[in-house]
Amino acid sequence: MCSNFQPIKNHHADWVKKHFDCELPNEEWRDETYPTYSAPFVYLDDGKPRCELAQFGLVPHWAPDKKKYGLRTYNARSETVHEKPSYREAWKERRFGLVLMESFYEPSWETGKAVRWRIRRSDGQPSAAASIWERIIDKETGEVIFSFSMLTINADGHEVMKHFHRPEDEKRSIVVLNDSDYMGWLFSSNHKANNLLKLTPKHFLLSEPAPQK
Repeated sequence: MCSNFQPIKNHHADWVKKHFDCELPNEEWRDETYPTYSAPFVYLDDGKPRCELAQFGLVPHWAPDKKKYGLRTYNARSETVHEKPSYREAWKERRFGLVLMESFYEPSWETGKAVRWRIRRSDGQPSAAASIWERIIDKETGEVIFSFSMLTINADGHEVMKHFHRPEDEKRSIVVLNDSDYMGWLFSSNHKANNLLKLTPKHFLLSEPAPQK
């Protein structure tokens, strides 16, 4: 389960333009993203890809505490996303998007204690992770809340992702898509979206220790 990642950097603006024909947001974003922080996110706006800052941790319109709700909805299990109250409307309405990142972090317990590791593409390019999104208006404050959750899948047998989380826990991974699947995900039907929720091929990802300072 991914609760911390390094969002895409401005020097990869050309990469965003190449793959999505849109621009990175003009606003600033933090060097590392945690739940309720904002990061560059690509979605369809009137049938065309657009990149805006969105909050990590999906907030449905009925959420009781909208400022903190995203602390528990940053990952959505692919097996149950269609039925869980927090996610099912976004899934049903095919609000599919991509969070753009340089790398993401997971804890390794192989030494007996949690050590943060960084996972990134082996070719040094940015990653785009399959996500769902919501855009709501907080009736109490009038604030527009644009938020997302990354989808996760089982990774028990994956060469990289099987090494993370506690030994007794199921191994999970976010869905890092191949470049050729970006548009397919954004424009996908529910059925085809399920077919895109898969682990990366061998040698696509690499990992390294990245303890927090």
